[in-house]
Amino acid sequence: MKPFDPRLVKEVPATRVPVVVLGVLGGLSGVAAISGAFAIAALVVALVRGHSLTGPAVAVVVVFVIRGLLSLLTEQVASWAATRISGALRHDYLRRMLAAPADERPDAARLMTVSTHGASAVEPYVARYLPSLVAAAVVPPLAVLCLLFVDWSSALIVVLTLPLLPVFAALIGRFTQDATEKRWKTQTRLSGHFLDVMRGLPTLVSYGRAEHQAEQVSAVGDRHRVATVRTLRIAFMSSAALELLATISVAIVAVWTGMRLAWDEMELGVALTAILLAPEAYWPIRRVGQEFHAAADGVEAIDSLLPSAPPDRWSCRADEERNRTRRNQGAADAGAARRALVLDGVRYRYPGTDNDVLDDVSFTVEPGLTALAGPSGCGKTTLLELLAGLRTPTAGTIERPTTHLVTQTPFIAPMSVRDNLLFGVSDTSRLDEAMSATGFERILGTLPVGLETALGDNGFGLSAGQRARLVLTRAWLSDADVLLVDEPTAHLDPEAADDVRDLIVDLAARRPVVVVSHDDELIDRADHTIRLAHRAVAR
Repeated sequence: MKPFDPRLVKEVPATRVPVVVLGVLGGLSGVAAISGAFAIAALVVALVRGHSLTGPAVAVVVVFVIRGLLSLLTEQVASWAATRISGALRHDYLRRMLAAPADERPDAARLMTVSTHGASAVEPYVARYLPSLVAAAVVPPLAVLCLLFVDWSSALIVVLTLPLLPVFAALIGRFTQDATEKRWKTQTRLSGHFLDVMRGLPTLVSYGRAEHQAEQVSAVGDRHRVATVRTLRIAFMSSAALELLATISVAIVAVWTGMRLAWDEMELGVALTAILLAPEAYWPIRRVGQEFHAAADGVEAIDSLLPSAPPDRWSCRADEERNRTRRNQGAADAGAARRALVLDGVRYRYPGTDNDVLDDVSFTVEPGLTALAGPSGCGKTTLLELLAGLRTPTAGTIERPTTHLVTQTPFIAPMSVRDNLLFGVSDTSRLDEAMSATGFERILGTLPVGLETALGDNGFGLSAGQRARLVLTRAWLSDADVLLVDEPTAHLDPEAADDVRDLIVDLAARRPVVVVSHDDELIDRADHTIRLAHRAVAR
């Protein structure tokens, strides 16, 4: 397990300033600690020999005040850095996952675990472990160097015993890493199981199986608790081992200097300084051992949050910048020609399979309504997801403008109708125009409080036809170059299906629309038809 992952600074620029500031504060704290050893030794010597205490006492007070201020400042900066870095990692992770192809995203349980518990686990790693790691890299060399000038034999004892601490920490870290990985897997299973139970709770209640699933959730939770306790036990053992080794090492220095002081081979000031400097060399590494559990969780979380592929694997930042530029240009580009959607020699196979679902698909999406037709299972929805960028082609290229995808089960959040209509929409001023164009304003009269009507999960409170008109109104508001619609008339009654067909034709007059459908009436009204059969495309 690496104590510090350099990708944290490389991939997330927001972490650079906090890490540098923590490093500077750690170095200053080390200098203050070593200065304190010299000041205390001088004060004791002055007290024993009857010299003036003013100078040494003032030095001790100043050093302790400086150490207190640095400690307080380090805590404040560490807390700020923890919040800043965990937020940046969470934002970057979610942005990257949303930009990734659908077949390369983790399952919902892992996505939820990493973005919540994972990002939160980074906070103690940054707030507690990173400052101790910086101190462990700065303070021991400074303490040994100062001790070398004070008493070379005591410095030799520290030099010989000090490397044993990181060696023992590394050995114990191997076990901690395995235990932490197991705990993360157990937590992911717990999150996934609980999420599945919540989704299927109405069905479980209707069949009288809710109590059984409660027992299953409890059993998975017990396994998570056992894994957590096992990780904590290893962390406590590592801390105890480092404490014992450091204590013995400091005791050797103290005994050696005490014997030489009794034999009049050493000055009192030198002996006191050596005894006070020795613990400062061991203490930062002992603190690293104490924060080892935070390091284990944090490193595992950072490994999950940071990208495993090259940063330009998914050009989400470029897409964001392009979309921002397009919005800023707004009306100036209203009459400009939209970018074309072009496929050239595209092949695709599902991960883990050997057969291509699509083979050598090439076409250009023309203005108007384009229908993708063909028998079930021929790859129509897969092709639509390729057009939307949710999947990555196995071979070939796709020149893709911005797209807006309406799936068979579109996302309707448990919030108001207004919020669902404006979800992901940059220009909210055209809402009335969109509802008038799509006929959604007629639905408002049937809702209890119009646009402010609260909806349940998956649009509960609206009929299937009303849900279809809602998501198509949202598509009308989108500034995407091409609209992609999957089976818009499926599961609708004849009257609602007729309304949706008319609406899609109207949308196609504004921008290119690609629709996947088995509806012969909708296919007949299309300007262009692309038929898929046996992995091939026929016009």
